[in-house]
Amino acid sequence: MKTIFSKIINKEIPCYLVAENNFAIAFMDINPVAKGHVLVVPKIQVDYLFDLDDDTYHKLWDFVKLVAKGIKKTIRCNRVGVSVVGLEVPHAHVHLIPISSVSDMSFSNKVDMSSEEIERISIDIRNTLL
Repeated sequence: MKTIFSKIINKEIPCYLVAENNFAIAFMDINPVAKGHVLVVPKIQVDYLFDLDDDTYHKLWDFVKLVAKGIKKTIRCNRVGVSVVGLEVPHAHVHLIPISSVSDMSFSNKVDMSSEEIERISIDIRNTLL
């Protein structure tokens, strides 16, 4: 069964695209923990991150690093936090969250953002990657 992420990858539903390559896609989380919260998803639908084949796994993390650098250039933060929870959607994914303290990584914190603001941030991050 296709996940919501597979539908985004297949362009069946829209997203706020940050970046994409042959192996992965990065887009804005629409229920963000912080401004600039990005999801990075392998294009192959695998439920558990550590079930990815080695090549895809390593290419995913190379892409995660690239996107994290773009977030850091765009959003004022001390670091870009990384979280792999994997329980919400049965499709491996990495959360990249701009943080200034450990408490900024709490998934119980959500920020209200308009779709226009999310779109603007996705464009700003994407422009740093060009």
